[in-house]
Amino acid sequence: MASFPKLQHIAFTAGALLLGSSFLWAQNVVPTTAADRQKSMAEKRQLVAASPFKTNFRNIGPTVMSGRVVDIDVNPEDPTEFYVAYATGGLWHTTNNGQSFTPIFDNEDVIGLGDVTVQWATRTIWLGTGEANASRSTYSGIGVYKSTDNGKSWQYLGLPESHHIGEIIVHPSDANTAWVAVTGHLYSPNKDRGVYKTNDGGKSWKQVLYLDENTGAIEMDINPQNPNELYASMWYKTRKAWNFEESGASSGIYKSVDGGNKWTLISGEGSGLPQGAVFGRSGMVVYEKNPQIVYAIVDNQTKRSSNAKADSVNYKLDDFKVLSKDQFAALDDTKLDSFLKINRMAPRYTAKSVKEMVASDKVKPTAIYDYLNVNTGFEGTPIGFEIYRSEDAGKTWKKQNEKDLPNMYSTYGYWFGRFAVSPSNDRENCDSGCTGYAEHRCRQNLQKHWQIQYPQRSPLHLDRWQAGQPHDFG
Repeated sequence: MASFPKLQHIAFTAGALLLGSSFLWAQNVVPTTAADRQKSMAEKRQLVAASPFKTNFRNIGPTVMSGRVVDIDVNPEDPTEFYVAYATGGLWHTTNNGQSFTPIFDNEDVIGLGDVTVQWATRTIWLGTGEANASRSTYSGIGVYKSTDNGKSWQYLGLPESHHIGEIIVHPSDANTAWVAVTGHLYSPNKDRGVYKTNDGGKSWKQVLYLDENTGAIEMDINPQNPNELYASMWYKTRKAWNFEESGASSGIYKSVDGGNKWTLISGEGSGLPQGAVFGRSGMVVYEKNPQIVYAIVDNQTKRSSNAKADSVNYKLDDFKVLSKDQFAALDDTKLDSFLKINRMAPRYTAKSVKEMVASDKVKPTAIYDYLNVNTGFEGTPIGFEIYRSEDAGKTWKKQNEKDLPNMYSTYGYWFGRFAVSPSNDRENCDSGCTGYAEHRCRQNLQKHWQIQYPQRSPLHLDRWQAGQPHDFG
């Protein structure tokens, strides 16, 4: 018993040392820089070259699906030739309309991509690394690459701490001038964000639009008739392992009329666009035939009204608050299926299955309201995807969708699709949704829309999400 205080002291000392060493180790944790990553890849190449084993490996599967497609660039003279950039799968090239592909970026220092832009007149490929969709499975890149020989060789152009690149715009008549929308670090603040410009083909870069260390550039477009006129979407976001903040007051759309040297906010008060901290991720498209017409898509984080009643298309949550068994059985199956999908219920819950559950007394007629209202009471459901149109080159905007367009981008900002305008008709446009249920909506005359919706989760998303072979996830 006399030795107990000594043993207690030894245990305390060991614990203190362990705690101290853990504290010191935690203080020394720093992100791996792009330079360190490039150095490790150079060492790997040296080891491979010196290895006595020259076996070539071939991928034999599984090949049930590909990953997220972040961008596609199509030859304007031959639509059967295009390049496909993957979030974590490199760059692929096809000349036979996708019947076969050739990977052309497999041997570089990084394989995660954010954007591909091809200057088809010179067949110069500009490649931004690091996926810009800010999900937890998004991996960082190390900057910009360029190839003039169809990917046989690549020139590294810098911007190592950009990490995630949303867009590259190349001047239509000056191959040495380009702009890059840099989203920046995903999990930490950094100042390498915003719009960068080069006038010498990527040998040097100038940061021409910067707001703060949490707001980066996510998308850009250019007036093809006047390349000095550019638009840029700035996106405030913060991500932690336990949380994602997808909107902020510094988000907005900016415009330059001098080639990107100076920028002006055009989404401020009086513009017609959402204001304040609810402004999330956005993008824009300039109509080529008439650049006065510009479309913008915005992830509006304003909460939907919980008091809204049903319309001819959609059910609202309050419609399920007070129902008898007979009233539940009389619900419209199409509208009920749509409501269940919009609210991300498991695929096994369909209009048919939940009606059977209510009829057999497995659940109450108000079970849907009771379940969803628990979550809605905490934070509500954001409005999400909205479409705006400007007819004065971005001075004023008018919302085009009269009703909410749910289930398009899941309102998280990092599930985002592309919006396109017909080159021959500014009133005909199409956007590709990126939800668990693939939706591709097209609108004509901005009054009507049609929708292709897959009843099960599908990887057939256009451009900005998963693309590959159809399957039903087992």
